[in-house]
Amino acid sequence: MMNVPLLDLREQNAKLRPEIEAALGRVLDTNAFILGDEVAALESELADYCDSRFAIGCASGSDALLLAMMAAGVGPGDEVITTPYSFFATVSSITRLGATPVLTDIDPDTYNLDAALAAEKITSRTKAVQPVHLFGQCAGMDVFLELFGERGIPVIEDAAQAIGAEDKERRAGSMGAIGCFSFYPSKNLGGMGDGGFITTNDEGLAEMLRALRVHGSKERYFHKWVGLNSRLDGFQGAVLRVKLPHLDAWSDLRKQNAERYRLLFAEKGLNEHVSAPNERPDGRHIYNQFVVRVAEDVRDRLRAFLAENGVGTDIYYPVPLHLQECFAFLGYSAGDLPEAERASRETLALPVYPELRTEQQEYVVDKIAEFFHGN
Repeated sequence: MMNVPLLDLREQNAKLRPEIEAALGRVLDTNAFILGDEVAALESELADYCDSRFAIGCASGSDALLLAMMAAGVGPGDEVITTPYSFFATVSSITRLGATPVLTDIDPDTYNLDAALAAEKITSRTKAVQPVHLFGQCAGMDVFLELFGERGIPVIEDAAQAIGAEDKERRAGSMGAIGCFSFYPSKNLGGMGDGGFITTNDEGLAEMLRALRVHGSKERYFHKWVGLNSRLDGFQGAVLRVKLPHLDAWSDLRKQNAERYRLLFAEKGLNEHVSAPNERPDGRHIYNQFVVRVAEDVRDRLRAFLAENGVGTDIYYPVPLHLQECFAFLGYSAGDLPEAERASRETLALPVYPELRTEQQEYVVDKIAEFFHGN
């Protein structure tokens, strides 16, 4: 039996270990453990990479979302339109500020927020809209910018899974008012711990975000706003600077792995059983996850069978956010957002990380074929 984990970072980190150790040594030499020169240099490099004027490091992707909402002035009585099919922080960043998330169904082809449906939810209380570039593929931003931006409603991009993804040659995080990213280790650009960053082209927002991440202080002990303690560590900045030059190559390898899955599914006669991700023709998908659809009555059995045969998988996401217990006060019921609910019952993530070997992918697909065809 072959072992194929959902994600394996050992090879990547082993190759970079000498450079990482040298980078960590620089931080030890300077004792700049929070923010500091390594983080400042990383921010400049990230702004260039994301085609954005400014990048601001923070403590996590979840904090990036919260800081973005704070900078947009979201508060009690406000509404933010977003998706129920995402990581928890997409919605918790809204409710933590006393605002109301207006959850709207997804496009079943991309799993991203349906812009036309979202526009129908605009009210006088709409403070922002938050599309999520899910699994590494940008939402179609033209419609969001037209329907929301032209009404003065800021578009906040949740790009936690999408660094380097593109919509019509525009980088994730460069199109809306603010972009929010995560350095969680499983991301295409992952740190060795928590971390995140925010992008914006607005100098005033950048200034505010830099202050909000240090308790709302532009000058030590003088506080213009009530902010957070959400600063990126120097060690993380140093590690991420080592990794950033490799990011495009890693994302390209993920895309190659995605294409190989498609070929293998066809060769094994699996297309009637397994639906590969739909890739928009006018974008760049970076495949933070490779999420397939299977019939809901077999999804969990397939996952168990793969686990028995050494193949790691995961479900993103088993319970859409409008049906989470902690959000019951929002008043949603099963059936309210059918495409998000169907996705939660049918989707399964397969290994797609850059170091995944061809023989490992072939093994994964062989086992899927064995499950469906019995041979």
